[in-house]
Amino acid sequence: MLVAQGLSAEDARITADVLLMADRRGIGSHGVARLKRYVDGIKNGVIRTHPAVKTVRETPVSLVIDGDGGMGQPLTYRAMQRCLEKARTNFMCFATIRNSNHYGIAGYYVLMALTEGMIGVSATNTTPLVVPTFGRNVTIGTNPIAVGFPGKNEKPFLLDMATSTVPRGKLEVFARKEKPIPDCWACDQAGQPSTNAAALLDDMINRRGGGLLPLGGGDELTGGHKGYGLSALVDILCGVLSGGRVGPDVARNNNAPAGVAHFIGVINPAAFMGLDAIGESLDEYIRLLKKADKAAGQERIYVAGEKEYIFEEKYREYVPLQKKVFEILNNIGNEIGLSITEYKKGKD
Repeated sequence: MLVAQGLSAEDARITADVLLMADRRGIGSHGVARLKRYVDGIKNGVIRTHPAVKTVRETPVSLVIDGDGGMGQPLTYRAMQRCLEKARTNFMCFATIRNSNHYGIAGYYVLMALTEGMIGVSATNTTPLVVPTFGRNVTIGTNPIAVGFPGKNEKPFLLDMATSTVPRGKLEVFARKEKPIPDCWACDQAGQPSTNAAALLDDMINRRGGGLLPLGGGDELTGGHKGYGLSALVDILCGVLSGGRVGPDVARNNNAPAGVAHFIGVINPAAFMGLDAIGESLDEYIRLLKKADKAAGQERIYVAGEKEYIFEEKYREYVPLQKKVFEILNNIGNEIGLSITEYKKGKD
């Protein structure tokens, strides 16, 4: 589908791998369900299939890249490859990418580092979808951040989270299921909590007011100002450091490249205690967390990334899709002559 829209085979492969990784890790909001948005973005000129990518500035431990409106996944994948190469020699490297688009799950690029026995960092600003604390109009993005540390015998620690209570994709999942959302996820045009996912999405898309709430909700009493601060921090790391767009300037024109900015980095464990020592210490820490006393009715304590690894093992043979996502994919496929496969209801 992506090649049919003009992407090179290699860029399409990278993008597809990021989408499939999200579904395999149980993050359906960022999996193949996103494909229609990418196809529409290419058709509308938001995503350029053959961007003139430039390295604006480079040092032994840093990169500033201008993506010229290209697809976010291949831009970030290649930047992370360059960071890894530099970190092997210079112990660490960080890169900012401006003039990009949505890059999928932040954790994908951290996994690239973990696979190489490195510590990884990944963050991105996004289309404005979040209302700042005490506000009622979207001003900042869901602005996810991911950080991962390699273990030795235990699975890596991989924190991958939005700085809003949930990402927009979660609202889309509930809207497709026609289910109400918790009232701490989003607010309506007046800044009041709402449970109607479909109406909220419609208001957000048409910029009528309302939006997602920061991590912690819409009030200082529940810590919403902390999520708001984290989101602003990601905007600064991604947009300010790169000389790119921030806040409401991201995706301000529906028919032009979104101007999304990313921040990624690699730290070589050799710069500190070394891979073996850090891995052993992390293993011990993870076991300490998991052995903590459980709350009433709970059988297990998880650490960041553990559930995603469980999903990855569970979905090794097949990945379940919601029927509506299946239908959307087939509608796109019909346009380029792909055959339709019968939808089969699975055990999931």
